[in-house]
Amino acid sequence: MKWLSKKATALLVAYYAHMLEYRAEIFLWALSGSLPIILMGVWIKAAQTSDFGLNSTDFAHYFFSVFLVRQFTTIWVIWEFEKEVVEGKLSFRLLQPIDPVWHHVARHLAEKMTRIPFVILFCALFFLLYPDAVWLPTWQSLSLCITAIVMAFILRFLIQYTFAMFAFWTERATAIQQFWYLFYLFLSGMIAPLEVFPENVRAIIEWTPFPYLMHFPAAILAGIPIDFIHSSLIMLGWSLFFFITNRWLWRKGLKHYSGMGA
Repeated sequence: MKWLSKKATALLVAYYAHMLEYRAEIFLWALSGSLPIILMGVWIKAAQTSDFGLNSTDFAHYFFSVFLVRQFTTIWVIWEFEKEVVEGKLSFRLLQPIDPVWHHVARHLAEKMTRIPFVILFCALFFLLYPDAVWLPTWQSLSLCITAIVMAFILRFLIQYTFAMFAFWTERATAIQQFWYLFYLFLSGMIAPLEVFPENVRAIIEWTPFPYLMHFPAAILAGIPIDFIHSSLIMLGWSLFFFITNRWLWRKGLKHYSGMGA
């Protein structure tokens, strides 16, 4: 167990130092995720003239929560893995005594750690610009939200890393992710909270993995009622599905990769 913690610490420290060198670029990445802030203004204006079941303050809390959740759940592993496979760099990873996935996990976690100061800055700016929308979640809501963000990060990583496995057979595995993103954009709660969807449509969406990648943790932080246990069980089921699929594709892909002589 001690050697495992040493390896994990070494990877995190190394990638955190690497990310600090690109902190200016990471600030721009964090700023580029401002779509929820733009949509917040649109929905606040719409709530003043129509009844959506949520008032202007609820929309402000929700979309700012979406903005925060998005900062900690952004995944890009498919682009890195595809590049490693296409350029043959994966061969060097396979020579190391650890699964290559842990390099990607450490890189993502280090990048999230680098974002924390920027997130604090964005929170201060938000409360300065929208003083009427200032709210403090309870400790229970905050702890549940953090748990939900961790689960959302794991699920989204598993999904994208599973799609990345197709890089063993095609040079455009990222096209799968781009197609998936179209559904994610509309069904995850990024464009609109699920509370404004028709009941029959929402009942179907809730059995897909999309709302648990964004709406689930954001709704908890915003104080919107949600069934935490039920949602967590669905997330666990999807996580197991993608984990099993990922390991199966990994074994099949490695045979194909070595067969190519890369």
